[in-house]
Amino acid sequence: MNQPQMRRREWMLHCSACVATLVATGVLAGPVAAQGRTEAAAATGAAARRIVVLGDSLSAEYGLARGSGWVALLDERLKAQKLGAEVINASISGDTTSGGRSRLPALLQQHRPTHLIIELGGNDALRGLPLKMTRDNLKAMVQAGKSAGAKVTVVGMQIPPNMGASYARDFEGSFQVVAQEEKVSLVPFLLAGVADRPDMAEWFQGDRIHPLAKAHPVMLDNVWKVLRPTL
Repeated sequence: MNQPQMRRREWMLHCSACVATLVATGVLAGPVAAQGRTEAAAATGAAARRIVVLGDSLSAEYGLARGSGWVALLDERLKAQKLGAEVINASISGDTTSGGRSRLPALLQQHRPTHLIIELGGNDALRGLPLKMTRDNLKAMVQAGKSAGAKVTVVGMQIPPNMGASYARDFEGSFQVVAQEEKVSLVPFLLAGVADRPDMAEWFQGDRIHPLAKAHPVMLDNVWKVLRPTL
C-alpha cells in the first residue's frame, strides 16, 4: 500500500468512528433544504446548458459559508470561461441514493438539465446498506438522466473498511461498474488530493469528514477534468 492509499485509509477509519456522532446530531438523518438555483442562474434565467448536481453534504456546503463549496465554484468557473451554463444545486446533506432516486424525476421535469452530476452513495455505505441497492439506485438515476436527454457524470466515493475490506472495495467499484455499463463519465474519487494528503487533517472540518473550504477547489478540479469534455 503506497502512502496516498495509507492516508486515504486513515481518513476512512476516522469517518467510521464519526458516523454515530453524525447520526446523533442529525447530519446523516433528516435532510436540510436543498440550495436550489444559484443566484446567477436565477438572475439570468434559462441558459444554453443547465447542470443539475444531485449530491449529499459534500456538495451541499455543509459547515461552509454559502458560495464556498465546489458546486458554487463550478458556477463561477463556468461564468469566467463564458460557457453559458446554469447550475442548479439539488444536494441535500445526509441524502442517500434512494433519496436521490426518489427526488430525481421531479428535478428532471422542473429543470430539464442538459447535464446531470450524481454525487451520492457515501451515506449508503456508512449505513451499511446493500451494495446491490446502491448500484441499482445509481443505475436508475443514470438511466433517468439519459432518458431526459442529459449527459450524466457519476462521482465516485471511497469508504472506511469498517464493513469489511471486501465491502469497501466493492463499494468503490460500484461507481465504475455503473459508469461502464451505462457508458457515462466517471469521477473516480471526489476527495482525491484531499483525503490522501500528508497534512490531511488540516483540510477537514472538526469532524474530519467534511472538507474545509480550501479543499473545495481541489474537489472541483476532480470534477472539472471529467465534466469539461462533456460541455
